[in-house]
Amino acid sequence: MGLLPVSGAALRSDARVRDAARDIGARYDVDYTDDAAVTALLTERRKALETEQRRPAAWLGLLALMAGLFLPVGIPLSPALDAHLFAAMGAAGGLTVVGVALLVHARTQWKRALRNGPLAGYREVLGIARAHGIPLAHIPPWLEGRPAGGGGKGAAPIPTHPPVEPAPEALPGPATESPAPTTASASVPPKPSAVAYYEQVADAGGWHDEAGCLLVLAGAGGATWAATVGTGAGYAALLLVPLAVWVWLAGRRQGREKEELREEALRYVKALEAAQAAGARVPELSPQLRALLDGHN
Repeated sequence: MGLLPVSGAALRSDARVRDAARDIGARYDVDYTDDAAVTALLTERRKALETEQRRPAAWLGLLALMAGLFLPVGIPLSPALDAHLFAAMGAAGGLTVVGVALLVHARTQWKRALRNGPLAGYREVLGIARAHGIPLAHIPPWLEGRPAGGGGKGAAPIPTHPPVEPAPEALPGPATESPAPTTASASVPPKPSAVAYYEQVADAGGWHDEAGCLLVLAGAGGATWAATVGTGAGYAALLLVPLAVWVWLAGRRQGREKEELREEALRYVKALEAAQAAGARVPELSPQLRALLDGHN
């Protein structure tokens, strides 16, 4: 089913959130407390939004804009265009205007599909849940209209509401009443130490290849200078080449280690998905796990 921003069980755990979700769902004919219904909704709407971004108007707009921008560059290279300079510049301006208009139209249609309909209701439910202290495990970037990397505010952010005080505890009934039966809730699996370590090192590294290349270039440059000038001191720079090899090997080891940790983190996310499907309230994921989940999906 995949990791949802919040499970239906978590929404139903607070009567105020449950009632609000059902009222909002009635407007869009969607039960936002039903995990299967929400999963189907998100899957269908994500595909629809991707289709909106690939409509002919978007591609034609991009091609027209590129042609309008690059046509003036080719005018000096073509005698035929150079002989009709004003006509060529007019065509370039027209293509640019048409391209921008088509791209704006495509963007407007995409925003309309994102901001309206059941997705708007779901974002409203998520905003209410967050205001009532229910954590949102993970919000897919596309749901808020953010780029794949997840940065920025997005074209349709989750609504923000003032925090709400926790619901008061239910008053105990008369002594003759038997307590209402309770259902055992699923528990969230503990975070393995390997996953915690992955969160620490996920953003580290990535410099070994560049450093190794610089060391090789420095060693080759020193040897070249020594051969050209005739001084033997420059050959000492060749010692940087073994150092570059060591740096590259260290980078490979780190890469393999991070890949193993990444797989462990993915297994942990899968365990969270299973726990959520069983009714557990999954806490908000760390930025590293959110990025991992975005890239994996």
